[in-house]
Amino acid sequence: MTNAALTVTALHRYPVKGLSPEPLDVASLAAGAYFPGDRLFAVENGPSGFDPAAPAHQPKIKYLMLMRNEALARLSTVYDDATGVLAIREGDREVASGDLATPEGRLAIEAFFRRFVPKELRGPPKVLAAPEGYRFTDSRGGFVSLINLASVAAVDDMVGAAVNPLRFRGNLHVTGLPAFAELDLVGTELATETGLRLKVTKRIVRCAATNVDPVTGERDLAIPEALQRNLGHADCGIYAEVVAGGEVRAGDVLRVAG
Repeated sequence: MTNAALTVTALHRYPVKGLSPEPLDVASLAAGAYFPGDRLFAVENGPSGFDPAAPAHQPKIKYLMLMRNEALARLSTVYDDATGVLAIREGDREVASGDLATPEGRLAIEAFFRRFVPKELRGPPKVLAAPEGYRFTDSRGGFVSLINLASVAAVDDMVGAAVNPLRFRGNLHVTGLPAFAELDLVGTELATETGLRLKVTKRIVRCAATNVDPVTGERDLAIPEALQRNLGHADCGIYAEVVAGGEVRAGDVLRVAG
């Protein structure tokens, strides 16, 4: 894989765990940091034990998330970094908004989820904010996630249906590799001409969240099962850590360093 070249085709962040993606034109990645604006918040599904003063990674089942709460995919959300306001729409109607930096704003969002998924709540929903240096990622080392679009196309064939790459909730969509060749990049470093360097740390094991259509909210496919049946594992996509910062945008090429 020493000659591998990955072209970035799209960038996305997910400000609130389990809620909709936001496309980006450019992202400025810092060494040792998470993807900017990604998984800043989570909605606790009943008491989780999360302590912002001593943040420790929690299983995602403690939060509202697509693996079990597929109705979340029907919502379109936008988080404004400047104002701290999260706006939630269902269809063409705004159904909630609130400044997540204020108690009143968080209460407005929590009240919405009490109405939206009442039967799926194990206790009062609570908006949690990630303290500095922590994010609500599925993996402790999930700093930046990359999705190989050739692998997604191969999943199309496995399940007999067109698969939206957004089902995999990745930060960077890339082309230029054969299907599932990204899995062989673990341990390598990827670099752009401008100096950004990413160390590929692990494969991403897919869960039932990928079975949910990110537009309709329907649980209509069985992707982890198809991966396991065809490949003997349920891996698709990779996590990477930022070892040298820099900007990344669509069209940038990541090459295996060294």
